[in-house]
Amino acid sequence: MATEIYSLFVYGSLRSGFQHPAYAYISRYFTLAGTARVQGSLYDMGDFPAAVPTTEEAYIVGELYHINNKAEFSWAIAQLDDYEGLFAEPGEPQLYKRETAIIHLNNQTVTAWIYWFNGDVSGRPRIESGDLLQYIRDKNKS
Repeated sequence: MATEIYSLFVYGSLRSGFQHPAYAYISRYFTLAGTARVQGSLYDMGDFPAAVPTTEEAYIVGELYHINNKAEFSWAIAQLDDYEGLFAEPGEPQLYKRETAIIHLNNQTVTAWIYWFNGDVSGRPRIESGDLLQYIRDKNKS
């Protein structure tokens, strides 16, 4: 049952390499299991990345986290739902949806929550490497 999943996969500003204020929150409630990947495509939306599930052989690089205290999971994930815009104002689009996905960590697979983009990526640049941190580093070099 989905409520028994206490892991989270992140690929954008919530990754440790960004040192975003929201990461400090994640690191309080979750423990980093390691660098992982999920089948999907990543797009540059300008101010934020958009992950979209795919059946292609394309992967998004990110980090897998496990909750420290299962009793705190529903509260902790609700805070992240809010950060990711799942509770849109009336008339505003819901930017992301939280779903479960199969995450590849080392040589194993884990089911974890992920925030998929809930909008249109038409005409947006695809991040071919699937790694937002690498993409930003390369962009800043040019």
